[in-house]
Amino acid sequence: MRTDARAHHDPAVRGFASDNYAGAHPEILAALTLANGGHQIAYGEDDYTDHLQRVIHSHFGAGAQAYPVFNGTGANVTALQALTDRWGAVVCAESAHINVDEGGAPERMAGLKLLTVATPDGKLTPELIDRQAWGWEDEHRAMPQVVSITQNTELGTVYTPDEIKAICDHAHERGMKVHLDGARISNAAASLDVPMRTFTSVAGVDVLSFGGTKNGMLFGEAIVVLNPDAVHQMKHIRKMSMQLASKMRFVSVQLEALLAKDLWLRNARHSNAMAQRLAEGVRQVDGVEILHEVQANAVFARLPHDVSERLQKRYRFYFWDENAGDVRWMCSFDTTEDDVDGFLAALKEEMAR
Repeated sequence: MRTDARAHHDPAVRGFASDNYAGAHPEILAALTLANGGHQIAYGEDDYTDHLQRVIHSHFGAGAQAYPVFNGTGANVTALQALTDRWGAVVCAESAHINVDEGGAPERMAGLKLLTVATPDGKLTPELIDRQAWGWEDEHRAMPQVVSITQNTELGTVYTPDEIKAICDHAHERGMKVHLDGARISNAAASLDVPMRTFTSVAGVDVLSFGGTKNGMLFGEAIVVLNPDAVHQMKHIRKMSMQLASKMRFVSVQLEALLAKDLWLRNARHSNAMAQRLAEGVRQVDGVEILHEVQANAVFARLPHDVSERLQKRYRFYFWDENAGDVRWMCSFDTTEDDVDGFLAALKEEMAR
């Protein structure tokens, strides 16, 4: 097929800044082509979105309902809005994406209050939740109605199914609901070597933001309602939150390609394995400290600031805490062993200067 578009980047350039930097997996692109012919009903009444529900059932149970959306922030904000009243608040880790990286969208767009808790590893516990889960009858305080956790966390750590169940039981006993930000849920499942339902629907999570873009999709995520009694009018809130895709089949077919068989798991296992390879190599470099247990596809490290700045000119990555010299290195589904080995060689060269 002819196109007037031109390539504007060098595909040989690699980096460790984000798993969002990777392109789309070839199987995802093939699925988009498959769905492209002819006409389909718009706004989610298409055959692909209908079939997606059966795929979602196979992973999360017969009661699960998927609502495709454009992006992760949209999934989180729409889900939290559907879980809270106008006077509601959400308890989350201080490091949570909804608190740090969404530009205030949960508070500005959903009109809710975030009640944050400092954690050493990005993970909440029932005890940590109780630091903010109080004052339900105090009209001077936003009412804690939801606990939001991230799996895997923003620090690359992974909750066990028992840890999530304990959080869900604790929250539900207090009349609160549980939202799980699953931007990298596939990496967590691959790390734990368990089905995704084990630490979501089975554990008691009410609503899940399912992430695909970081694991090979071109665009799109999904809100997965696991407990229909927990949400208010999800369809209407999705629309008013500007997350209703007219050509929804192109989101749904990507989710089907990812989830119908094992592409989600293959991609996640690979990116996790590349992170382990990177971590093993980093541990051999004097003067570089790994900050958190490497359980998914992220490596957090501390090294001299000037070394990071020089290394960034060779491989793109981000500072996590620039004052402390902390950095984050992310691996993706298309990271190769040669990518990792080349980066390690560059790291050793810069540390030796």
